[in-house]
Amino acid sequence: MYVVSLTYKVPDDIVEFHLPAHVAWLQAAFDDGVFMVAGRKIPRTGGLLLSNSDRASLDAALAKDPFYVNGVADFEVMEFHANRVAPGYENLLDSEAPS
Repeated sequence: MYVVSLTYKVPDDIVEFHLPAHVAWLQAAFDDGVFMVAGRKIPRTGGLLLSNSDRASLDAALAKDPFYVNGVADFEVMEFHANRVAPGYENLLDSEAPS
């Protein structure tokens, strides 16, 4: 599983200009099953994405994000293995992770 941290590197007005295209890209990536969760950081300095896709698919999707293409945000991709979850979130467990 991957957590993608986006950090804005441009002023808010430039973020807002590219936001509609980013949201459309995000919806397409959700439709393709690349992401499970997305949201803004608080304070609004970027966003976080949660993905359970393979790394190649994730990287291919991120390369098309208008925030990436237009230099709006820096991206940090962190891999982790979920081996413990709250009830109701068992679908997030990684069967390959050590307990």
